[in-house]
Amino acid sequence: MVSEAARWKSLVLSSSLSLIALGGAAVYAVDSPRLEVVVALAAATLLAWQWRAMGHGWRAASLQGQTQDAPMPPELALSPAQIENIRLEHAPVALFRLAADHAEPLNARARRLVAPGYASSPAALYQQLLSHQGERRWIRFETERGVERALVSCSRLGLGAQQERLLALLPLENELEAETLRAWQQLVHVLTHEIMNSLTPVASLSRSASELLDDNDASLPESLRQELELTFHTISRRADSLADFVSSYRSLSSAPEPKPEIVAISQLFERLHALTAPAWRARGGEAVFHAESPSLELRADGGQLEQALINLIKNAFEATAHQPRARLEVNATLARGGRLRLEVADNGPGVPDELIEQIFTPFYSTKAKGRGIGLALVRQLVNSNGGTVRYARKLNGGARLILTF
Repeated sequence: MVSEAARWKSLVLSSSLSLIALGGAAVYAVDSPRLEVVVALAAATLLAWQWRAMGHGWRAASLQGQTQDAPMPPELALSPAQIENIRLEHAPVALFRLAADHAEPLNARARRLVAPGYASSPAALYQQLLSHQGERRWIRFETERGVERALVSCSRLGLGAQQERLLALLPLENELEAETLRAWQQLVHVLTHEIMNSLTPVASLSRSASELLDDNDASLPESLRQELELTFHTISRRADSLADFVSSYRSLSSAPEPKPEIVAISQLFERLHALTAPAWRARGGEAVFHAESPSLELRADGGQLEQALINLIKNAFEATAHQPRARLEVNATLARGGRLRLEVADNGPGVPDELIEQIFTPFYSTKAKGRGIGLALVRQLVNSNGGTVRYARKLNGGARLILTF
């Protein structure tokens, strides 16, 4: 079968010969030196134009012929074993080979998991993996962003006389956090709606009863009148207080949708410094804001991001109330993968280890008169803008919360 490139060559050659023959016939018919020169120039011009036009098709046909007709060079062909290695390398879970006394990462996700900048203590993570006996279960491990949860599953392999264990680890902290937040939002929405429906008539009836009592003051004994007045006043006051308490939780289930914009971190820090630093200086402390680069930016709702940081700074201010030299540090850096990392740290007492898992739970507070709204709202605002917030332990004491976008 004649290839496409060969057909192009034949077409160019036949066209050129036809052009030369036509020019020679014209010169032979009319014996004129001037005409010979004109025909020769015209033939050369047409031949050059035709050759150039044909060249593009010739090269395209040659490449097409190589693609269709020529087999892939043997040195570029992948063996089945190489293909399987590529699939293993890019598997969507972290895979480890477990021996008697060590664990070996088998693909890119596993190596990233134990690389600097992710797991705080790869040795501790390896120890958890080695203790795994095959059941499907959850584990927790420390990372640079705080404690994370992961699902692990193990299978045993018999390779001849050698026995190995293959373990798959899938970090799911972000997904679990998002699902937990949605569940709390639905619960808070239902609770606040039902409670308010019950409180409204109670408050209204107590006020109406109090007014009726005033209108019939003379017909009641004084002791009874005072007792009823106190009762109605107590009901009304508690109903108003509970209504205010419930209304404060509505922000957890009815936060507005974020309106993303480009937020310049250095400008955001300037506003926060002007807003919060004077209060820290007034009690002998200091608040430091530092951005790794003046060009750091984030696409998020500027108002919601600012509110989340204000809540964290307010918590730090309250936590360091008894420190002789209270200090707040707010830093912005680029983390691994080009993600923006905002860190809010103080030198207060920090959060006890046994309470860390509960601090973002609505209705839960470590303060005597706290309502458990601040950190729950922070997580919701950060999550709705595509980020995560975690509590991370500080080596030198104090609290450290890390926001990653």
